[in-house]
Amino acid sequence: MSYILSKSLGYLRLVRPANLLTAVADILAGIAVSGFLHKGYSNYLDLLPVACLCLATMGLYGGGVVFNDVFDASLDKVERPERPIPSGLITKTQAIILGSYLFLIGILAAFTVGRAAGVIALGIMASALIYDKWGKHASWGPVNMGLCRGLNLLLGISLVEPVLQHYTWMAVIPVIYIAAITAISRGEVYGGSVKTLRIAAVCYAFVYGTIAVLAVINERLLPALPFLVLFVIMINAPLIKAMKSPTGPNIGKAVKGGILALIAMNAAWAAAFFTLPYALLILLLLPLSVLLARAFAVT
Repeated sequence: MSYILSKSLGYLRLVRPANLLTAVADILAGIAVSGFLHKGYSNYLDLLPVACLCLATMGLYGGGVVFNDVFDASLDKVERPERPIPSGLITKTQAIILGSYLFLIGILAAFTVGRAAGVIALGIMASALIYDKWGKHASWGPVNMGLCRGLNLLLGISLVEPVLQHYTWMAVIPVIYIAAITAISRGEVYGGSVKTLRIAAVCYAFVYGTIAVLAVINERLLPALPFLVLFVIMINAPLIKAMKSPTGPNIGKAVKGGILALIAMNAAWAAAFFTLPYALLILLLLPLSVLLARAFAVT
């Protein structure tokens, strides 16, 4: 029994449970932008596309982080020997099978919603694999990683294709945000650069500034404001600390804060485009994600 439990925990560590919830939050924010929920529903089956997209993003994100550890197995053996693959708890073959199944689930679930969703899902998978294999150590890597999140937001919006065409540009916002976090994360082991942290601060300001502007345009600044304030605090508090002392542990906290703050950011999107209760529903994912982050690594 202890072997089965250890193995199961190893697989859970590979898929980063806390991060999966941030991916679901992306989808829920995209759905808010799409306006899909504005129409009335007489049957819970009418909401099946929402469930399918949530399943799709969990499969795609899970597959991406599993293959991240597959490609990094040799490096992790030196820098993070406690991880499931270098520790021998999960073999590389087992991880490849898990990651492949997760990608398959994600793509199939997306195609059940529509062609646009399926094509975006394929784009997310391709972007994740390119980052895992090559982008991580390249200068363009942070933008590559950001593209995965940008496409994930579009995956939620794809429920209403005319809206998707109108708001395709919104993918730029998570691209910039995640690119900044990814650039910061490169100093997680040996310490980072203050210059990189300052550039990230500018990128962060652009992100929450853009959300605020859209909230004003939609005449929903007041409902969005509490979520924006929470988002700003969550990302800037650890970032400022890292600027004062850019050590590995402080960089790690800044990265972790940035990842978990994705839920607050997505709640702000929802409040800016839909209703306050729906935004609060997304925000409920935050305490669960924080609890999972204490048990499982987010990077």
